[in-house]
Formats: sequence, C-alpha cells, structure tokens
Amino acid sequence: MEEFYLFGGVAIGVIILLSIFFHYVPFVLWLSAKVSGVQISLMQLFLMRIRNVPPTEIVQAMIEAHKAGLENITRDSLEAHYLAGGRVSKVVHALVSASKANIDLTFQMATAIDLAGRDVFEAVQMSVNPKVIDTPHVTAVAKDGIQLIAIARVTVRANIQRLVGGAGEDTVLARVGEGIVSSIGSSESHKAVLENPDSISKLVLKKGLDAGTAFEILSIDIADIDIGKNIGAALQMDQANADKNIAQAKAEERRAMAVALEQENKARAQEARAHVIEAEAEVPKAMAEAFRNGNLGIMDYYRMKNIQADTAMRDNIAKD
Repeated sequence: MEEFYLFGGVAIGVIILLSIFFHYVPFVLWLSAKVSGVQISLMQLFLMRIRNVPPTEIVQAMIEAHKAGLENITRDSLEAHYLAGGRVSKVVHALVSASKANIDLTFQMATAIDLAGRDVFEAVQMSVNPKVIDTPHVTAVAKDGIQLIAIARVTVRANIQRLVGGAGEDTVLARVGEGIVSSIGSSESHKAVLENPDSISKLVLKKGLDAGTAFEILSIDIADIDIGKNIGAALQMDQANADKNIAQAKAEERRAMAVALEQENKARAQEARAHVIEAEAEVPKAMAEAFRNGNLGIMDYYRMKNIQADTAMRDNIAKD
C-alpha cells in the first residue's frame, strides 16, 4: 500500500514538472511553427515566457504573415509592438488585407496607427469598402425666410496616410453640416433648393471638407429635404408686435401727460376762483368804508344791487 502511494506521488510530481516544462517550453507550438515554415527556436519561445510575451499570439501572427507572403515581419518587431501595448493580431490582419488589396501599408505605419488607438484592420476595410455616414437633421434658412431641414449621406473612405493625427467622423459630419447651412443660406429662395438639391452637394464638395481628417469624402448626397417654419414671417410678426408695444407705450405716455396737464389747469382754475372769492369778500368792506367816508350814497348802493340782480337773472336765463 505504501508503494502504491509512493508511486502515485511520483506520478503526480512528474505530471506537474512536465506541465511546467511544456508551459515554458511550448514544444507543440514550436512544432506547429516548423511545419508552417516559420523559423523559431525553443529557446526563443522560452525567453518569450520569461518576458511575459504570449508565444501563441506571436507565433500565430508569424504563421499568418508567412502564409500571406509578408516576409519583412520579424519576431522581434512583433514582440516590441506587443510590449508597447499594441494588438499584434489586428496589425497582422490589417497588413494581410492591405497586401491583398494593393494598399500601400507598411508595418511601421500599421503599428503607429494601432498604438494611436485606432482600429487599423477596420481602417483597411474602410479603404476597400467605403462607409456611408448619415448626418443628423441640418436646419438652415434661405434668403426668403423659409426654413429647410436636410439630411445628407456622406460616403467616406479611410485615408491610411492621415489616420495618425487625422480628425474623426464627428469632424466630417460637423463640416458637412456647416457646408449645407452655408449653401442653403446663400440661396435666394427655398424653391430653388428644392428644385436642385444636388447644387448643395456640388457646393459642399468644392470646399474640401476632408482636409485634416482621416477620411476622404467621395460623395455627398442629399437624402431628404423638408420645409420647416416661415422664419421670415415670424420675425416680421415679432417686429410688428414690438412696434405696437412701443406705440402703445408712447400713447400711454402722452395720455398721462394730458391728464397731468388737465389736473394742473383745474388746480389753476380753483386757485383763480379762490382769488375771485377773496376779492368779492373785500367788496362789502370797501362799500362800508365808502359809506363812512361819504364817497357812496344810498342811491348808488341800490343801483348796484339792481345791476347785480339783473346780471343774476340773465345768468339763470342763459343756463335754462
């Protein structure tokens, strides 16, 4: 029984040692590379493990490149790109696709594009098969004040030479939208735009909107144009309402001034009336003084009373 346990322990130890050995010395992977025609040694695979580089990913990339006829890709360059944080398989896929499509793409450029954060394989595919991008609703106003809402479809192709440092799709869409707004805004009438929507595409394409971007604009097609609000009429209505409010404010100001002038005239009239009453109150005093001084006789007094009575009668007749 002890011999059985001893034999089992030795077998487990041998299995563990073999697992560790084949982990650091991937013999099967080396054999696969040899069969595929890729020259690599077991020592190099062992050193990859030591450098924390996955041998499987490097060897498979070398096999793919060798089968595609890309002989300028070396193991050291692939390892360096992996250690720099790159995606080795994406780069090799992109190089193989570019080679089959006769696209001038070097290994240095592909690795630079990959390290810049762009998908180099997708860029190569876009160079072969252009991509169609739909712009959001672009709103613009023609010179006659009619609002137009347009949707454009932009066909772009990736420019491999400008992928590093070039602007993305958002910049292309923003420039196209700006060009559409400028084109519609320079039109004399919205009817002219509706009759010839291709005039917008031609005008926008002439501006070279793909400068400084990672794409090449192949075509700009107006997919749809809808008529929006009558902005000109709305602005005129707003202006008319503003003029009306100003006129009303001025009229109210004039009315207030007239009311104030009327109140002032009434106050002056009351003041004059008060002076008259005050003057009339002095008449009896003056008459009494005249009687005392002998300047006014009794007949003169009665004559004045008759005149006052006659004046009051005439006033009453006039009122009736």
